[in-house]
Amino acid sequence: MIDAYLDSPPLTEEQRAVVEQRWDARVLVTAGAGAGKTHTLVRRLDALCANEDPEEALEASEILVLTFSRAAARELRERITRHGERARRVRAQTFDAWAYGLLRQSYPDKDWSAVSFLERIEAAAGAVEKGALEAGDAVPPAHVVIDEVQDLLGDRRELVETLLDRYQESCGFTVVGDAAQSVYGFQIVDLTERADETGRFFDWLRASYPDDLVELRLTKNFRAVTPEARIALAHGQRLQNVSDADEAAALYEEMRELLLDPANGMGAFTDPFVLDGLRDFPDTCAILTRDNQQALVVSELLHEHGVEHRLRRPLEDHPVPYWVAELLRRTESATLSEDRFRSLLAEIPLPYEPNPDAVWAVLRRAARGPGRGVLDLDRLRRLVADGRFPDELADPETARIVVSTVHRAKGLEFDRVIVLAPPTVAELRQQFKEELDLPAEARALYVALTRARHDLYHADRPDLPIFKRAGGRKNGRRFLGGWRQYDRYGIVGESGDVCADSPPGHEPDALATQTYLLEHVAPSHEVVLRRRHDLPLGEWQSPPYALLHNGREIGEVSERFRQELFQVQKVNRGWDPWWPDEIHGLRVDIVESVAGSTAAGANAGLGDRGVWIAPRITGIGRYRRADDEEQRA
Repeated sequence: MIDAYLDSPPLTEEQRAVVEQRWDARVLVTAGAGAGKTHTLVRRLDALCANEDPEEALEASEILVLTFSRAAARELRERITRHGERARRVRAQTFDAWAYGLLRQSYPDKDWSAVSFLERIEAAAGAVEKGALEAGDAVPPAHVVIDEVQDLLGDRRELVETLLDRYQESCGFTVVGDAAQSVYGFQIVDLTERADETGRFFDWLRASYPDDLVELRLTKNFRAVTPEARIALAHGQRLQNVSDADEAAALYEEMRELLLDPANGMGAFTDPFVLDGLRDFPDTCAILTRDNQQALVVSELLHEHGVEHRLRRPLEDHPVPYWVAELLRRTESATLSEDRFRSLLAEIPLPYEPNPDAVWAVLRRAARGPGRGVLDLDRLRRLVADGRFPDELADPETARIVVSTVHRAKGLEFDRVIVLAPPTVAELRQQFKEELDLPAEARALYVALTRARHDLYHADRPDLPIFKRAGGRKNGRRFLGGWRQYDRYGIVGESGDVCADSPPGHEPDALATQTYLLEHVAPSHEVVLRRRHDLPLGEWQSPPYALLHNGREIGEVSERFRQELFQVQKVNRGWDPWWPDEIHGLRVDIVESVAGSTAAGANAGLGDRGVWIAPRITGIGRYRRADDEEQRA
C-alpha cells in the first residue's frame, strides 16, 4: 500500500497491520491513549473501499460505522473528508442515530422520537434479530467498524452482539477499544452488575471467534509531546484488567501523586497569576473536573473574573444551529435549490465561515427534495422537531478554553490540561462508602491525565456550595441548599429550560426579538430570570419567569422548568413554597433553532413552519428577592 496522504502522517507498522487486514477479517484493536486510532480507522476505511481487486473492495453503503457520541462521529467524518480518498461516502453514525433510522424504516407507523434512547436501542436489537437489515432497501453490512468498544455496556453491547451474531458468516469487523479508558460504567447503578459488564464485550468476542479473531495493538503515543504529558501512560497496561479494589486504589494513588508534584501546581482559580495565565495562553486548554458540580463552580469563577471559556455540555444535548431556523424563515417555498440556499446562507450572520459545499451535501442527503438538486424544507423542519438534525452540521467548537468533566472530554486532546486536584482514596471512601467504584475512579483519572499534548497541571479544588437533588431523587433537579432541610438558594440551569412552544417575545415584537437574538446575544452572556407575577400556572408549577438579556426579554421559562422549580421549592407537604423574584448567574449556552407550534409561529409573523431561534441556558442560578435589591441599594 502506498501512502498517498500528503498532509497526513505515515502509518506505523502497527497501524499498517490494522489497515491491511482483509474486508472479512474479524479484528480487535487495543489502542492506548493518543495512539492514533482515529487516523488508523480513516485509513482502514479507505483501504476497505479502495482495494485494487474489485471483489475485495466494498461500497460505502456496505460499511457500518458506529460511535458513541455526536462529537466522535463528527470528528471521524471530518477526518474522512480531509484524509480519506475512496471512503468519503462512508457515514459515521451514533448508535442512537443508526437505531432510530433502522426503526423508522422497519416500523414507520410508530413515533420513535417519543421513545427513550435505551428503548430504541433494545428495539433495534430485536429488529436486527428479525432480519430488518435484509428487508426493503436495507443493506446488510459487509463490515462493521466501532470505536471505544470498552464502553459497550448493557443494551448497546447486546445490540452489537446481536448484529455480529446475525451476520457472522458474511460480515467482517474492526473494533477498537482500551479497557483502561472504560469510564461509563456509572450508567449501571448496581456495582456487582457494573463489575460484570466491565470487559464483557472483549470476553464475548474472544469466546465467539476463538479461531479467527485477529488481536492487534497500537502502542505508540502520538499525543503527548513532553515528559510532563506522558506521566500517566505507563499505567495504561496495568489498568487494562484491574478489578480488585486494593490494586485500583494503589494505581489511583500513584497517578494522583504524579499529578500533584509541586512543580505542576497552578494554585486557585481566584489567584490573579493563574487567571492571567489562562487569559494569555494562546493554545487550547482544558480544565477537567471529576463531576459536573465542580465544572459549574469553576465556570462560574472564570466568568466572575472575565476569563472567556466554554462549559462543555452533556453529550446527549444536541442543539441545532440557529442558521437552520433563519434559512427556513427566509423562504416560503416548499423546496430550496442550491443557488437559493447559498444566497440565503450568505445573508445569515455567523461567527464562523461555513463551507457551503459541505453543508449543502449533508442537507441534500438528510432532506432530499422531490426534484433533482433541491431540499424538501418540510423534511428539514421534521429533522429539527425530531432531534435528528445531522451531527456534522453542528456549530464548530472553537473556544480556546474548555471547562469539562473528565467523561465529557474523553477522546479529546488539548495543548494544556489542568486537572482539579483529585481527592485521596480515603476521602473517596468517606464520601461514597459502599457505592465507591475504585477501578472506575482510577480509569477516569487516567483519562484525565492523558488528554494533554504539552502541559499538564493541577489546580486547587474550589469550595463547593451544597448541591442537592429535588425530592432526593437521583434524577431530580439540582439546586443549591444548606444544612437545614428547607434551605433553598438557587437552581442549576439545564437544556429545555427555555420555552420552545412559542417564539420568544410577545407576538407584536417576536420578529424584532429574533433579530435581537441574532445580533446581540451570544454564548456566555449572562441572563436573568424575572418572575412575571405571583400566580402559578398550574397546581404543581411555579409562576412564569421571563428571560432577560441586558433588561430585554428574550424568552420565557418552559413548563418543565416551572414544574421542577415547584419540586425544588416544595420542601414537604405542609410547606408553602416561596418564589424568588429573580434568578441571577445563569448564562447563554448557545442560540439554537427550535421547533414549536406552527400556529404560534404564524401568528407572530415568523412564517408557518413553526421553527425559530431561542437561547439555551446553563450555569448556577442564584435566587434574589426584591428586598435583597433594596438592601443593596
